[in-house]
Amino acid sequence: MSRARLLAVGLFLAVTIAAFEATAVITSLPTIVDELDGRSLYGATLAANMLANLVAIVAAGEAADRRGPATPFAVCATSFVAGLLVAGAAPSMEFVVLGRVLQGGGVGGFSALAYVGVKRGFPDDRQARMYAVLSAGWVLPSLAAPFLAGAITDGIGWRWVFLGMALPAALVSIVVVGQLRHLPDVPPAPGPAAPSRVPAAARLTVGAGIVLAGLPAANPLVVLGAIGVGLALAGPAVARLFPAGWYRARRGVPAVVACRMCATFAFLGIDSFVPLAADRVHRASATVQGVTIIGASLTWTGGQALSARWNGVVAPRKMISAGFACLVVGAVLVMPVVRAATPLWAVFLAWMVGGLGMGLLFNPTSVFAMSSTSEHEAGLAASQINMADSLGFATVGGVGGAIVALSERGTVSLTTALLTTFSLAIGVALLGLLASRNVVR
Repeated sequence: MSRARLLAVGLFLAVTIAAFEATAVITSLPTIVDELDGRSLYGATLAANMLANLVAIVAAGEAADRRGPATPFAVCATSFVAGLLVAGAAPSMEFVVLGRVLQGGGVGGFSALAYVGVKRGFPDDRQARMYAVLSAGWVLPSLAAPFLAGAITDGIGWRWVFLGMALPAALVSIVVVGQLRHLPDVPPAPGPAAPSRVPAAARLTVGAGIVLAGLPAANPLVVLGAIGVGLALAGPAVARLFPAGWYRARRGVPAVVACRMCATFAFLGIDSFVPLAADRVHRASATVQGVTIIGASLTWTGGQALSARWNGVVAPRKMISAGFACLVVGAVLVMPVVRAATPLWAVFLAWMVGGLGMGLLFNPTSVFAMSSTSEHEAGLAASQINMADSLGFATVGGVGGAIVALSERGTVSLTTALLTTFSLAIGVALLGLLASRNVVR
């Protein structure tokens, strides 16, 4: 097997393992919080992983631009495997959160460094196809992960959802690191090196963490204080890390970054909380909870295939806009899941529309961002697009988790909490639809 093909297989498997972990945990999380009496940390478990992602994505991308991708990939792989072991052996919910932090550090590196590996390891005419392969690596495990995670959780216990992935992750990482070491060196970019962006990523993580930690508080003054302090730290950091004008979806790459953040928030604002509704409202087993969201994975795969086939034929803007339109429709159709009388098979079919939307828009945003940068800044572009994913997930996990926490305290009903979270997802998808109009060079 050629080095290029071995690298392609290794990167695909690394991304696949990271995707399996993310999807499997969403399926098993209701059972985990019930067994460890950690309902108040449901949202924190989702958010902590993505916050760790933020620092890892920036650090890995920066290290790849300066020293190549092999060493940062090895560091991130070690963090990921350690996180699986910590979460799998966790005696309390706090240790699960810690394990998710370590896993997030690893997944962040896998995501950014895989993009850099494609940019440096494959000719221009093969890169678009490879980005599609990497995107498929996130989608294909979703077809099996919810079912397998549910079956493992019901059969031998949720701990093996984590522990069972440790050895495969270690073996795949060894293969990938070996191939990354053989990539050709890229000459240093002309001019002085830019200041490190890692401190800004750390400030963003701390600021976002303060906001997300304060949101579930019962005292409104604590909530407002956390928001004020957190935004004071995170605001300047975001300006340092993201391309100028991203918040107003300025024409080009800034609009793509805004679209990715909106897409991740919108999709996971539904996908992360449908299993919770299936558990609390429908009293479904962990297996059924996972199967309920498999339909979206099936159509994500189909949408991904269509976007790859239409690459270079249909303008990215049109595919991204169509994707957001499907997300909005799918989210609206899913909202009846909050009623016990709604059959879960209907929710399964409804959320397939949202999955199709993500399939249509995900790969075009990746191809656009990476094809718009030089090899000297491949790590920067990869970190920005993946950081948008992480920040979108962390935000919806924290905000949605805070809203669910209100229902745990009896402030609002679970139905109201879920409908509010779903409505936020729909609103953000509509913002993404507006932003997609500026995805033009």
